[in-house]
Parts: sequence; structure tokens; C-alpha cells
Amino acid sequence: MLKGKTAVVTGGSRGIGEAIAYKLASLGANIAVIYAGNATAAESVCEKCKQQHGVEARAYQCNVADFSAVKETVAKIKADFGTAQILVNNAGITRDGLLAMMKEEDFDAVLDTNLKGAFNMIRHMAGMFIRGREGCIINITSVAGMMGNAGQCNYSASKAGLIGLTKSAAKELAPKGIRCNAVAPGFIATDMTGNQADNPLLNMIPLGKMGETEDVADAVAYLTTAKYVTGEVLRVDGGIAI
Repeated sequence: MLKGKTAVVTGGSRGIGEAIAYKLASLGANIAVIYAGNATAAESVCEKCKQQHGVEARAYQCNVADFSAVKETVAKIKADFGTAQILVNNAGITRDGLLAMMKEEDFDAVLDTNLKGAFNMIRHMAGMFIRGREGCIINITSVAGMMGNAGQCNYSASKAGLIGLTKSAAKELAPKGIRCNAVAPGFIATDMTGNQADNPLLNMIPLGKMGETEDVADAVAYLTTAKYVTGEVLRVDGGIAI
């Protein structure tokens, strides 16, 4: 389905990003995994993609919040793969805390990685997409960006910003044949979310359980091939944001 295409996945060494990389590789896409610090995990994802699905896969260390570093990394990806057709902006961090006591650096760090990081990637990959008149951008936002979440004003703001970025990019890039959508996960079982068994918010999920990383990966896979869908925010949340 995606054979011959190349997908760039930020934050692709673990959790949701790892599941997305595996899913797109299973559909035939070559994979460029961008990671922040864990080279061993990133290389493991690449090896699994290559061995299980016979695609090309390479890992690239990059701080997506760094505009110049992203430019250099995208140039490396272009040199290695020729071009790319899919970008999944999944890299994200949390620095939770109450608004009245939140440190400025904690607010800035989350916005820089989660929101500015996505802008940096789109900004530097847009040229490849425009020249090829083909591109699919998928931003991993969150229901926290739609509903807000106490103790996560920085995270919620970054994810709400991603929704605005998604819709604006979709309008700008559509005439060039480029689509931009977002996936908004709810409570997904990952290292970042940790043990949520006692979280009272679980009682608010109509389906009554946390989601799996594969649920998000399936939504991303759908959007890579949904040729008439752009500017959409697809919730994968068990119904919590209905």
C-alpha cells in the first residue's frame, strides 16, 4: 500500500512512535526514525522494520526543537532516501505541574518540542513535498488539546496549538497536493502515561479502558491513504472527548 514511499517519524524510538514506525513499515514504507537520545532503542526499531518487513530504515538523532538541527537532519534524510512523502510529527514531552507554580522553563520546553518541533519538521520538509507534488503530514496531538487537563497547561496548550497548525497547514498546502491531518489520542498505555489504573479519568472513558499504541498507529495508517481527507482531527480516545 505504501511501497516505494518513505515515512519520517519523529519520536519513533518508543511508545506511539515506535508502533507507527512498525505499522507503516508493514505497509511497505521505508522508515526514517528521528529520536532524541536513545540510540539503542531507535536502532532496534529500524532493525525490526528491516528484518520483519524488508524495508529500508535508518535512525537520526535530532532535537526537533532546534530549527537548524532539523534542517540538517532533513538534508541527511534526503541524501539517504532521495525524498520522502510522509511525515508523522509524534515527538513530545511532558513537564506537568500546576499553573500557579509552573516554572517558565517547563512551559517553554514543552511548547518548543511538541509544537515548535512540528513546525520545524514541516517547514524543512515542505520543499520536498512541494517539488514532488505529494505529501502527507500527520501531527500527533491529544484530547488534552481539545478539552484541557488540570496540571498540564503547557502540554494542553502545545497540543491545542498543533490542531491550529494542522488546519492552517492543510489550507496552505492543499493546492500543492499535500494533505495535513492530526490524530488525537486519549489515554494510551505507554511509558509516558505510566500506570493509570487508579486515575479517576478512566471512569470517563465510554469504552471503559485505555487504548493501545497500535490503535493510534492504525489511525495514522488510515490517514496516509485517505486521499480526500485533510485538515481533520481524528480522535482515538475511547470516546472521552465526545
